[in-house]
Amino acid sequence: MSCDAPALDRVFLQIGTLPIYWYGVIIATGAFLGLWLVTKEANRLGLKKDVMVDLVVYAIPISIICARIYYVTFEWERYADGPFWRVFAIWEGGIAIHGALIGAVITTVVFARVKKISFWQLVDIAAPGLILGQAIGRWGNFMNQEAHGGPISESTYNSFPQYLPDFIMNQMCIDGVMYHPTFLYESVWNILVLILLLVLRRKNLIRGEVFLAYLMSYSVGRFFIEGMRTDSLYGGGLRAAQVISVLIIVGAILIIIYRRKTISERYNDPQPNNGKKKGKKNTKKKK
Repeated sequence: MSCDAPALDRVFLQIGTLPIYWYGVIIATGAFLGLWLVTKEANRLGLKKDVMVDLVVYAIPISIICARIYYVTFEWERYADGPFWRVFAIWEGGIAIHGALIGAVITTVVFARVKKISFWQLVDIAAPGLILGQAIGRWGNFMNQEAHGGPISESTYNSFPQYLPDFIMNQMCIDGVMYHPTFLYESVWNILVLILLLVLRRKNLIRGEVFLAYLMSYSVGRFFIEGMRTDSLYGGGLRAAQVISVLIIVGAILIIIYRRKTISERYNDPQPNNGKKKGKKNTKKKK
């Protein structure tokens, strides 16, 4: 379907010669709101919110680095001929959520061991904030006109305007061709996953199952949406995100089965001591 519409300006703010891109602003907004949700849940479970803030301070930069390394590894042919600085140009887009998850999990494992806190409780608390950040972050892809699907047929295009505002349709008009807004499909799916997690966290689940539910439910949506995208990362002729999504779903199911047979700790169990030393009981008798 051909079209003719102007794209939105990718620059949020120009400070002298330094441009601040919408992509970075939106990613930062998603991270901030995700952290807010995480600290609210930590407080509800009796875990000091400072613990989660400390974790996020380490996890965010490490996750971004891992997300970029993951992306560049699969797209190395684009960067091999230089200039080398483009490897670091994340404002142009090109970070992979699966790489970010790998970085976040590794960081949390180390953090949990150092702080002597349950890894599973930390990731359970973080899961709703993660998916909220992802839902918002996809709009950074929208501003960069990336992570879209294939061309829209004329019949599909004619049915879209009644559901989607013009600014979305106009932004998906790239070089005179209208594309599926798969960034939007995934953002909406992520919001549905967030609602699911907010319900599950009130249930009497085994620790870790909210996080595993996040991995499974996100992966189901990602598998199908990835099949529509035109910018997939490939490995061995297969879409990497689809392969990893299947592995995550299978792995999460196996972990849930194993933990339900061996673990009794529940999601809403308070964190032991909350990192605080037990105080001495007052043994003096009142006169």
